[in-house]
Amino acid sequence: MRATPGRTVGEVLSGPRLEPVTQENVGAACKLKLRPDQENLVDPVAWSLATAYTAPDIAWPRLIYDGDQLVGFIMGAFDPGNPAELHHSYLWRLNIGAEHQGSGYGRFAAEGLCQEAIRRGRHRLTVSYRLHENGPEGFYERLGFRPTGEHNHAGEVIAERILTADAKAGQATAHG
Repeated sequence: MRATPGRTVGEVLSGPRLEPVTQENVGAACKLKLRPDQENLVDPVAWSLATAYTAPDIAWPRLIYDGDQLVGFIMGAFDPGNPAELHHSYLWRLNIGAEHQGSGYGRFAAEGLCQEAIRRGRHRLTVSYRLHENGPEGFYERLGFRPTGEHNHAGEVIAERILTADAKAGQATAHG
């Protein structure tokens, strides 16, 4: 199944959508599991949510649902006043459940984050990642991110995507 924008059928939501983290869904979010070979590449959702709690004016955490099923987590960050341009608008974390990878949910969530960045007047979205055999480099490249030639303080590759208002407009349904 390929992810397509969320839609309402009667009163039941179907298709992927982004939802805020709430008291009702935080427990399920913290149980989201990656493939074992990816666990050292991205922090667990619980760690991401703790980080978001300490930076509520910057972090934009969202859960990825398909119908009623939680399939992933994305967290963007918007910090236009940060002296490091990398942090003005960036994809901070992306975790797709092991059994849901390869179904388009990561792309859907990243496009939703791009639309949020555009809504906030941003024209560039960055991401950083470790080069690794099972790393996300190819995934981000397919989404239009290009390495800048820079590395962050942890030695991770910095990649950017230039955003335009019409790029993938309307592909993501982002609630809240």
